[in-house]
Amino acid sequence: MSAHHPVTMARLLAPILETAPITHRLEVTFGDVTVLVASNSKGLTDKLADYYRDFVGGGGATRIPVTAIEAGPPDFDLPFAVKGREPGKTKLKEAYCDLPDGRVVKKLLTGLVFLFGHGDNYAVGPCIDNDNQVVNFINNRFIELCLKRGALLFHAAGVAEGGKGLVISGFSGAGKSTLALEIMRHGTDFVSNDRVMVAKADSGLVMTGVAKMPRVNPGTVLHNPSLHGVMSEADRQRFSALPQAELWDLEHKYDAFIDTCFGPGRFKLSCPMAGLVVLRWKRDSSPMTARRVDLRERRDLMAAFMKDLGLFYEFEDADEPTMASQKAYLDLLGDLPVLEIDGGVDFHKAAEACLAFLREVGA
Repeated sequence: MSAHHPVTMARLLAPILETAPITHRLEVTFGDVTVLVASNSKGLTDKLADYYRDFVGGGGATRIPVTAIEAGPPDFDLPFAVKGREPGKTKLKEAYCDLPDGRVVKKLLTGLVFLFGHGDNYAVGPCIDNDNQVVNFINNRFIELCLKRGALLFHAAGVAEGGKGLVISGFSGAGKSTLALEIMRHGTDFVSNDRVMVAKADSGLVMTGVAKMPRVNPGTVLHNPSLHGVMSEADRQRFSALPQAELWDLEHKYDAFIDTCFGPGRFKLSCPMAGLVVLRWKRDSSPMTARRVDLRERRDLMAAFMKDLGLFYEFEDADEPTMASQKAYLDLLGDLPVLEIDGGVDFHKAAEACLAFLREVGA
């Protein structure tokens, strides 16, 4: 395009929107935020309604529009820059391009493209086959809003008991979700799987989760009776024959719906935060240990939960840092109780230690 007609999100979307009648709608509500999903595909809105069944409905004071267009992978002729691999990941997954009115992110493995900026949010491409990526996009719109209201982003899972919550962080591959689901067997509520936003309130800290079902590997399913229903009998036999070390590293994932595995009404998206757990255990035969620590003296633990904002955050200032500072996290957490879990991996023992910690600090 010429300099007089720069490429914009609006120009890219115009021909697509002309040929894709947006006739299907869904509202999902997270706290006081309602996401208004519009699509040309009933198949997609049906899938999303099932996925978000704990959160379907309107009424939020703040509204975020998201339009998802089922189509072939769009071929946008843009100077995409490929995003580097995340720690612990082997594949390049995303490329992006910034335009005058927003950002375009392309998923390299699926061809799905996301366009967002200035309150507009679009997903275009094979949405039905990759509905988990559409879910992530919807959830990222909610995460961004929480952060712009003053919360900090934690790479962590979350559970709650008696209305008081525990944020569970850990270095990559530590098993945050597996531990959270092990704790769930003791009758707790589920708050979040992989991202938690923490903010200050008049009464203390509030933790807010993301409406995403845990995606668990075969080893987690095999060792947690509450999850057995997510795996077929054929898979169970196949994976049961594998050695433990191989199970741990498998990239095979299952969605574990909280209501199916643990009963209805167990997904609570927000609650007061009573404590923080940091997993730094290792896959060896040493005994697991759990002890209280002071983060100001153990800044080595902070990398476990500090989280880069990623490609789906719209910055108001291009020079803004993509991750809050250690000082910002320490100032937010103040004297919040912190439990370090070290030694060898033992999910049963760790779940008991986390519950004892939560009951002590949440009393």
